[in-house]
Parts: sequence; C-alpha cells; structure tokens
Amino acid sequence: MLFEFLGGFLSNSLALISDAWHMLTHLFALGMSYFAILLAMRPVTKKRTYGFYRAEILAAFVNGIALIFISAYLVYEAVLRFISPQKIKVGEMLFVAGFGLLINGFSTYLLARISHHDLNVRSAFLHEIGDLVSSVAVVAAGLTIFYTNSYIIDPLISLFICVLIVIWAVKLIIDSGNILLEASPKHLDIDEVAAVLKNEVSGVCEVHHLHAWTIASSMYALTAHVVIEDCQVSSANELLKKINTLLEERFRIEHTNIQFECLLKK
Repeated sequence: MLFEFLGGFLSNSLALISDAWHMLTHLFALGMSYFAILLAMRPVTKKRTYGFYRAEILAAFVNGIALIFISAYLVYEAVLRFISPQKIKVGEMLFVAGFGLLINGFSTYLLARISHHDLNVRSAFLHEIGDLVSSVAVVAAGLTIFYTNSYIIDPLISLFICVLIVIWAVKLIIDSGNILLEASPKHLDIDEVAAVLKNEVSGVCEVHHLHAWTIASSMYALTAHVVIEDCQVSSANELLKKINTLLEERFRIEHTNIQFECLLKK
C-alpha cells in the first residue's frame, strides 16, 4: 500500500494513488477487527459497563466520513486532469501496479481456499476481491497509456476506484450509524422475536416493550417485559433460563434483561 502511494506520486498517476487509498480502506477494516479484539480484553468499569466495544463502531463511523472527503478530493483532482491531462511515467506506473496486482492476486487465491470455513475470513476475501479489481483496472490503464499515449484514462480509472470507495464508505456510515443510534440488528425482526417467545415458550402469555440493539459487531442485547402466568419464583427462574437459551440459540442474543409481569387469575 505504501509502495503504491510512493509509486503514484513518483509516476504522477492519480489512478495508482486512488488504488492505494482503496487498499487503505480495506486495511482499516481488518485493523478495526483486530482493534475490537484488543478492546474486548479490557475489563469493564463502573463508568463503562459495556467496556470499550463501541470504540470499534465509532472509529468505523469517523472513517466512513473521512473516506467521503478523501474521495471528493480525488474526484476534484480527476476533473482537473480531464481538463488538463498530465504526463505520466508509464514505466514506473506499470511496475508498481503490476507488483500490487501480484500481491492482491496471491492474497485472493489464499483466502479463496479457506473463505468457506469462516465468516470473518470470507469478509476479508470479499475485501481482497475489491482490491484485486481496482489493481486490474490500474494495470489496464497503464497498458492503455503505454500503447495509445492517452493520459485521460488515468483520471477515468481514478473515478472508477473512487466510486468503489464511496460505495464502501456509505455502507460503513449507514451500518455504524444505525448501531450508534441503537437501531434493531439487521438480522432481527422484533415482531418475530415476540411471536417466538409467546408461541414456543410454555408459560409466556404476552411480550411487550421489547427493544433490541447492537453493542458491537456480532454482540446483541435485548430488553423485554414478559407477561407470565402466576407461578412460584423457582418456576419463573426456570422459565427465564428457557427464554435466554432460546434467544441465544435462535437469534444470537447473549445480553438480555427480561422483566416478568404476572398475569393474575380473576
């Protein structure tokens, strides 16, 4: 990535610089995952009862906004080069772009062999495909310039890569923004959760005031008022265990706060 930045400045290729930024966005995504693992190891405090898990989400939101501004600057530079094309050192551009293509191609090959075993690895594989596509585009731009001497292709490829960055950045902003606003997890249907608890857990009469949100990646929480039949405390405790087990196994919700309300018999 740093090699591409340096190569982009030395060869005066905006496409190469854009590709380096594109690789940086995916490197940041992998870095955030590692950062989240490190933060998860830190103990919770009385002030931060959920620990530092949200730091990952906040960093993603800020990163997404920063990428929009970076893309806007690259688009501005590309427009200027459309108006006044600049000479590019094609030899240096092709050398750096070709090297980047080999690295991305090899990484994609390795991840493709193991991506079906792990969701996190599959996510990294999809990111790597994006890097590979942009690297192919830059190499194609270099070859086109070499054979046609048309420098206009460089800002054109830069715009294409900017579109890829913006698409990824907008998705990042929306996903992280929804988590910060404590929207319901994407995989969760609140009505379905309430219906499952009512229909599949014996003793549950009604469910209301149900709220679910995402604490951090793959960490979900839920609170609910559950109306149950009049029973002993020991029976209510067993019922609570059944509810928590169902929520964890069916909906991947590990953090729950269930408030029981008794349905009094008339």
